[in-house]
Amino acid sequence: MKAVSTICLLGFSALIACAQHQKGAKTNTPELVTPEKVNYTSEVVVPDLSIPWGMAFLPDGSILVSEKTGELIHFRNGVKTNISDPPEVYVRGQGGLMDLELHPDYENNGWIYLSYSSQEGEGSGGNTAIIRARLEGDRLADQELLYKAVPNTTRGAHFGSRMEFDEQGMLYFSIGDRYNRDVNPQDITRDGGKIYRIHDDGTIPDDNPFVNEPNAKKAIFSYGHRNPQGMARHPDTGQIWVHEHGPRGGDEINVIAEGKNYGWPRITYGINYSGTSITEHTAKPGMEQPFYYWVPSIAPSGMTFVTSDLYPDWKGNLLVGSLVFQYLERCVIENDQVVYREKLLPDIGRVRNVRQGPDGYIYVAVEGKGIVKIIPKS
Repeated sequence: MKAVSTICLLGFSALIACAQHQKGAKTNTPELVTPEKVNYTSEVVVPDLSIPWGMAFLPDGSILVSEKTGELIHFRNGVKTNISDPPEVYVRGQGGLMDLELHPDYENNGWIYLSYSSQEGEGSGGNTAIIRARLEGDRLADQELLYKAVPNTTRGAHFGSRMEFDEQGMLYFSIGDRYNRDVNPQDITRDGGKIYRIHDDGTIPDDNPFVNEPNAKKAIFSYGHRNPQGMARHPDTGQIWVHEHGPRGGDEINVIAEGKNYGWPRITYGINYSGTSITEHTAKPGMEQPFYYWVPSIAPSGMTFVTSDLYPDWKGNLLVGSLVFQYLERCVIENDQVVYREKLLPDIGRVRNVRQGPDGYIYVAVEGKGIVKIIPKS
């Protein structure tokens, strides 16, 4: 165990359950700090967005933004243009048009990767799909389906859908457990509750951990996840980090390793929304412990490491958006532990995503507001 939260604001019965779950856990978690003075200002640079899920920064300085409702928006020179021919999106509950990621060699090949909830395939409802496409003027062209999770379901929760490239050009993406926790996350023959790894063209790497397992989903890289909605590549180690929504408490940060089982729902630091226990276990042999977890849940969405010289006091820190508490959290990590937590942009709104742009500035996607730029004070 690296570092854990000891704050449980859940009511009496839930406090008992939470205390039981935290037996043996470290107690050195820092409290969340709201500084009296701040060394930054902020401004809305892309206004009037509803649920901006993904952001991608193009070489010409423009920004692509995905709206959960299915619109793909190109913001350039102060003008918003809706890109035509976006994928057909199954908008239900948490599902819609979600993450965006540029190919590492985008300037030469033009590939844009999109994750979304799709009705393609058998069964009613939808499931998470990954495509790549190119911009042809204001149209999304050359669309190629790279992965489609099955089966479709009408359940509207836990699509996951964050994406990130590693240093070798492999694409990682998350698919949540689709609110079927007792079946999907621990079964490598089923989609859902997994982190996946594919080549940039959708083919399966020969060294994926389960390529030789009968009936396994060959794209799986790790399993036992709940609903990962944050993913970032560590700037020094190159490792893929994710965070995922817990139930009531137990949101986690995990450092992803090949073939590992991250435990959901057999181990968790959270409880049911009703206050009842999910399991008495917070650890089991063969299951990974989170790098960090939050109790109570902050409902994390979006994540990035700060590498920019524009924020010298934040360099190397991890930024995580909070949907439920409506702020951006800055986590200082030392010796593989979160040693300091700070609230940025308090009460800004539901933070859906955070990215560091190629210009070095931090951009935050806020529901009902737009894309907010954090500007350091001189």
